[in-house]
Amino acid sequence: MITDPHLFFADISLDLTRGEYLAGMQKLETQGALFQDFYTFNLLHARALKGLGRFQEAKQALKACCRIEPHNQVAWKELLEVHFLLLRSPEDDFTSELEELSLALACFEPPTVSETSDPTPLQEQKQPFSDEESIPVPTETLAALFSEQGAYKKAIRIYTDLIQLNPSNADVYKNEISSLLDKL
Repeated sequence: MITDPHLFFADISLDLTRGEYLAGMQKLETQGALFQDFYTFNLLHARALKGLGRFQEAKQALKACCRIEPHNQVAWKELLEVHFLLLRSPEDDFTSELEELSLALACFEPPTVSETSDPTPLQEQKQPFSDEESIPVPTETLAALFSEQGAYKKAIRIYTDLIQLNPSNADVYKNEISSLLDKL
């Protein structure tokens, strides 16, 4: 019965560092049912298998690591190493996958895009989103920009939000709102 998994994994890691892959593998196999969903278990298992020359099985263990912790680059790097080791063996399916990908890319034709030289209409440029849509980060700069573009309702909405966020400048914002209302 394992009381501390960290010590268990540390012991196996020490075996693998010494090149005692079979001893590490035997320890891992005795506890496989308990830790099969652990990243560390699968990584150490893959390293032991790799050390024993069982590259295809090591590949499967590293794939399990990548599924468990997809953002951990250690397993991805070791998976690439195992792929390159398998390239040397005749039973490699990775090479056939690369060949299929190469053929598919050679036949690939990007879709044709019909572009026009017509500029985006000015009215469409002024309307990046509707007047009713909330603005997540209202700023004075954004309000001034909308005002310059003629999107007065959006500018008024931002100034109204700014009054609540920064009451000390409420008079300035109210003056801006008044001048924008005159332009409507």
